[in-house]
Amino acid sequence: MKQTKLMRSYIPMTETAFYILLSLTEPRHGYGIIKHVEHLTKGRIRLGSGTVYGTLTKMQRDGLITVFADEKRKKIYEITDPGRNIIKIEIDRLKELHENALRFEGEF
Repeated sequence: MKQTKLMRSYIPMTETAFYILLSLTEPRHGYGIIKHVEHLTKGRIRLGSGTVYGTLTKMQRDGLITVFADEKRKKIYEITDPGRNIIKIEIDRLKELHENALRFEGEF
């Protein structure tokens, strides 16, 4: 999938997509992603397996992630170069959003 089409499809990212990709700093299986996201967000986000596997399937189809290994019914997912590019773009977008929020928060 071309970069511009990926950007239209993923930017801005949902929190689910963002945290799934953020969890793939190392290869993980679906349950590992669920637990990692829960840990990162201090329990604020508890992803359901249907949500995670649906998002993983879409991301795999779009080339953002790949199956790194398939161990006894557990797929291990890994981020691809296009996935890294998309999350970097989203991180830059979030940095801008954060900077602007800090700049104007005193006016509310």
